[in-house]
Amino acid sequence: MNGAESLIRSFTAAGVNVCFANPGTSEMHLVQAIDAVPEMRAVLSLFEGVCTGAADGYGRMTGIPATTLLHLGPGLGNGIANLHNARRASTPIINLIGNHALYHVGFDAPLTSDIDTLAQNVSSWVKGDSTASSLATDGMLALQAALTAKPGSAGQISTMIIPADACWNEEGAAVASYMGAPERPRVDDRIVSEVAQILDANSMILINSDGLSKEARIAANRIAEKTGCRVSMTPFPSRVDGGAGLPGCERLPYFPEQVMAALSGVEKLILAGADSPVSFFAYPNTPSVLVPESCAVIRLSDSEEDTTQALESLADLLGVSGGGYAVNQMAVLERPTGKLSTRTISAAIASLIPEGAIICGDSGGGGAAFGPCQTARPNTWLNLTGGSIGQGGPVAVGAAVACPDQPVLALLGDGASMYTNQSFWTQAREGLNVTTVIFNNSKYGILETEYLRLGVNEIGARAADLFDLSGPSIDFVQLGNSMGVPGQAVETAEEFVQALESSLSEPGPSLIEARL
Repeated sequence: MNGAESLIRSFTAAGVNVCFANPGTSEMHLVQAIDAVPEMRAVLSLFEGVCTGAADGYGRMTGIPATTLLHLGPGLGNGIANLHNARRASTPIINLIGNHALYHVGFDAPLTSDIDTLAQNVSSWVKGDSTASSLATDGMLALQAALTAKPGSAGQISTMIIPADACWNEEGAAVASYMGAPERPRVDDRIVSEVAQILDANSMILINSDGLSKEARIAANRIAEKTGCRVSMTPFPSRVDGGAGLPGCERLPYFPEQVMAALSGVEKLILAGADSPVSFFAYPNTPSVLVPESCAVIRLSDSEEDTTQALESLADLLGVSGGGYAVNQMAVLERPTGKLSTRTISAAIASLIPEGAIICGDSGGGGAAFGPCQTARPNTWLNLTGGSIGQGGPVAVGAAVACPDQPVLALLGDGASMYTNQSFWTQAREGLNVTTVIFNNSKYGILETEYLRLGVNEIGARAADLFDLSGPSIDFVQLGNSMGVPGQAVETAEEFVQALESSLSEPGPSLIEARL
């Protein structure tokens, strides 16, 4: 076998068996290797940002990295926006970036670029000098790095920049074995003991990373029952398994003044896999760090540490490891009627989603459904973590590939959907069970909001033109149909309910354009 085949066979033997691909000439030997190894599923996208976002969705749902197959520096560049989100979500991903043969790089052919610099912006592990004899072993090192929790926002993305001659050469090529990844480090008992001594009703435990697990949230809620403290997740958690019967939890809001209001009266902020909350953007006369001056910040665990173990140890120390804990209660959810709005759409989604639904967020009105869905049937939310819009559709592709028996909803703003609308084509091609809801208000609504927050009282005509998506208006139903996804436009809550019921009752992709 050649180097390319040794790499693909090593991946599949280690359980990495999905590749989201947009290949070019430098990747042809990798394509040939995928063709020769039926255990590797290849999913084609028409744009690299869909590949990287899909790998993000797949990794969040399985905990196993998918690979992406991208073409040189421009291919990686096209995928970086959703790799940025994946980095912020600490999603395990392995990028396979084709490169010129090493001896050809120095001739500065048209597609030559500094791929390493591009990759380092979103990767915690990069390698670009593999040979046929080392390629499979390097792949196993990339897998190990992708499955190793990293501190802060370093993420868990490995990028292999693969010379073409490492793929086509055969000398020394052999399948390599996966050597395993280290477990998350345990939190020292001394730190747990110190936190136990100071927890009281004026404290808040802020969770993120491993602290978002069901087990960690159960432990945190038991601690809250004992001490009276509050438990909150960060504003942009990567994955939340919520709904009725699951442990409830506050969520810090988006705008800085709302965060400061939520933290008012908190005297001790306990960081459990989280960092101190900061403002998403800088604003005049607003602090960057949103913790009250009188509030002490105490770290229980870092993002790369075993926060579940830390919270369970804390619960044990407080004598509440087997006690009760607060859970979300199932709400009586009536189907909305009347005017179509983000509120009525959110109510409809919460009342109709089946158990096990996966909901993929982006910018736009879809975020309003998060709260109502916490008292709906058990579901999983995959949030926009890094603020780079165009995530929802690709992440939905990856989630549907990972969990084919679970319905997937993508809740997209009209502007955000146009960043990666090639997702529709892949959904149709693969027959994925994805319902896309587009909140169509014909504008970049969040930019209007942020503009007004500057203190202006009126948006001028030229500024408004930069937020306007109505000239010309986008026909999303026609757009979806052109790529094989059937859809319909709705203008009332009753029409939306009927469209969502129909979509959820039938397999395959569909689109609902909600005209607000």
